[in-house]
Amino acid sequence: MSKAEYPDFRLLGKQNSQFPTHPDASILETFPNRSPNRDYWITLDCQDFTSLCPVTGQPDFAQIKIRYIPHASCIETKSLKFYLAGFRNYPAFNEQIVNKILDDLVSCCQPRRMTVIGEFSARGGIQLTVEATYP
Repeated sequence: MSKAEYPDFRLLGKQNSQFPTHPDASILETFPNRSPNRDYWITLDCQDFTSLCPVTGQPDFAQIKIRYIPHASCIETKSLKFYLAGFRNYPAFNEQIVNKILDDLVSCCQPRRMTVIGEFSARGGIQLTVEATYP
């Protein structure tokens, strides 16, 4: 695989990219799955995810885990990093965030299966985990 094979990447291989101010699914990029006839799991783990509580405006911290079986395409990880960074100033409940991530990623790469898990840091002594699955 060479850089010339993927001239359409907008983020990968670029140095002067700025993080988005909100989550925007159009940032997400894919590349062809080189083993489309085999079911295999890809696991992506973002350990420093942040968003905002829509009521208090306080930051919520989480670990976001994405597991999927690709179909024709795979998610390019730098674009995923930028997409997830867009949640930093995004006010939403944790449940809404995990479901939005799942919906946007499914639209992006049309996987055979996908699960998104958000393990949010404790607030008021209660730790919240949200898990959404496709199909």
